[in-house]
Amino acid sequence: MATSPTRPADEPGELATHLMDQAMGHLLSAALRTAAHYRIADRLTAGPRTPEQLAAATDTHAPHLRRVLRYLAARGIFREDASGAYQLTPAARQLRTDVPDSLHPAIMMLTDELFLRTSADLPETVRHGDAAFERLFGAPLFAHLASDPAKRALFDDGMASLTASVDEAVAAAYPFPEAGTVVDVGGGRGGLLRAVLRRRPQATGVLFDLAPPLSHHLLDTDDLKGRWRTQEGDFFAAVPEGGDVYVLKHVLHDWPDDACRRILHSCRAAMAAGRRLLVIDCVLPPGNAPHFGKTMDVAMLAVLDGRERNADEFAALLSATGFRLTRVLPSTGFPSIVEAVAD
Repeated sequence: MATSPTRPADEPGELATHLMDQAMGHLLSAALRTAAHYRIADRLTAGPRTPEQLAAATDTHAPHLRRVLRYLAARGIFREDASGAYQLTPAARQLRTDVPDSLHPAIMMLTDELFLRTSADLPETVRHGDAAFERLFGAPLFAHLASDPAKRALFDDGMASLTASVDEAVAAAYPFPEAGTVVDVGGGRGGLLRAVLRRRPQATGVLFDLAPPLSHHLLDTDDLKGRWRTQEGDFFAAVPEGGDVYVLKHVLHDWPDDACRRILHSCRAAMAAGRRLLVIDCVLPPGNAPHFGKTMDVAMLAVLDGRERNADEFAALLSATGFRLTRVLPSTGFPSIVEAVAD
């Protein structure tokens, strides 16, 4: 019988096939990148098309393209019909570039050499106990991005795409105040702050980050006029004062504990006692159950020397920096909401 990628049958032959399939997972990344690069999903918006039609539209080799699409269809990405034409599936729809929840930029980022080379170097990373990125590219990730505008744009586009569904999920799951100021620390282009302000028409917000993501922020819309400002700065040094709720979305997982404590100290110095801090990151569950955070955790150690954490580890970081963890809330996205109060 067929087996799933995460739960093979117990027969030795199927276990071996499952393990070999997992070992060739790099081919899935390559096939996804191929489909995204040639924008195959965009070309199926009007209906099914054969590999020959798709190859003519993309200037590719039809027999090879058919084989890549067949592989992706076996993973639920695209579907081949009885005539041999391919059509969109719900997963493939998110590879379209013209839908609000497009993952096309995220796929292009995650399958770029920034991630693929560091993943391939994982044995050396485990041996040395450091992030592969600096060893391979000559500088840490964020320093490398600062020197390469094209890679910086790829990264910012990818992160905005990767977290778009998270923004709406967090804004819906957490009871942000009806009024007051939300400070989004390291908030990138401001997708989360935009989602929060749209749900809280009396609230205001501050988007705080480095210049490159702020230059392409998402807040300049008619419905948010006059309710936000951007501020450029380094969260290791200081963050804007006077907020009612501070948010760190996908920030702490980029850094080891000592760096996280510096960021949290900056936040605490800006906050009055009793104000709330929200850490939006994966919270790792115990046991062997699959969880996207466990995938992200390995990516973090390879690329950034960062890590995903469990609830106890978050509590320890927060307690050491003047905060008290009050609760962990799930969201419909992959991260959770770790709520803390400034003591």
